[in-house]
Amino acid sequence: MQKALIYFTLGTILSFLINYFFISSENIALDIFYAIAFGLAWGISYYLDTPKFTLVQKLLSSFAAMGLLVLGGAAIFNLELAIPAILKFSTVFVAYYLIASFRGSKSLRK
Repeated sequence: MQKALIYFTLGTILSFLINYFFISSENIALDIFYAIAFGLAWGISYYLDTPKFTLVQKLLSSFAAMGLLVLGGAAIFNLELAIPAILKFSTVFVAYYLIASFRGSKSLRK
């Protein structure tokens, strides 16, 4: 759990810095929201990357996180601005497991 929080924190900070310095959407709150979505995807992916979680549990967890991102984004901004957070989350989540699938252990933890 501790490493998952580290992944979340580093992913959030890295994503924010990239968005802030290179993309600059001129809305700092939106940049922070998208960075949290990116970091959350890395953190949850790492946390769920154990044999104790089934594929169904991993999928349900990712859908629950995306649902929370939509609800939070729609409440703070609007639904139109919340959708890119889901796209960032799902892209990172799928990329994590795609990269893991190339390893013999099917995990990035080991």
